[in-house]
Amino acid sequence: MFIYEYQNELIISGIILISLLIVRFITHFTITKIARKNDINDARIRLIRRYVTVTLFLVAILIEAFVFGTEFREIALVFSSLFAIIGIGLFAVWSILSNITSGIIMFFNFPYKVGDKIAIHDKDFPVEAIIEDIRAFQLHLLLENGDLVTYPNNLILQKAVTLIKKDAIVELDNGAE
Repeated sequence: MFIYEYQNELIISGIILISLLIVRFITHFTITKIARKNDINDARIRLIRRYVTVTLFLVAILIEAFVFGTEFREIALVFSSLFAIIGIGLFAVWSILSNITSGIIMFFNFPYKVGDKIAIHDKDFPVEAIIEDIRAFQLHLLLENGDLVTYPNNLILQKAVTLIKKDAIVELDNGAE
């Protein structure tokens, strides 16, 4: 019977599952604490926590493969084939990965918050706007004329940005009343 045949593997799997759930809880708690300290909005917190959960899930699958007797050569073959296919497929959409990576970097180290008025020093498209939202792929910037501009995360990390006014959106809302 399956349970008796794989009893040790099932016990180890239970320990791994509990350990990864504890790591996930601690990581989520730490991310939330850092985000609250830095005044980061809830949507960005959920996004980063989702990235952590997916990463831990992939680690769990890899560990479980070893627990149930898969050899390193077999896993290396599967992953190298998978990464080759993904690499070829994602070569055309590298900017999406770049924007996601930039979004993660901005979560932990971005001096500007939602509501701040900033100036982006871009010779082709200079922007002076209020940050309305920070998403996984782009910033939503509100121009003075009311237009909404989306600006890619990877470009915001490459350009010089000046903080004009903190919490400018609060003043904008108060002026509308």
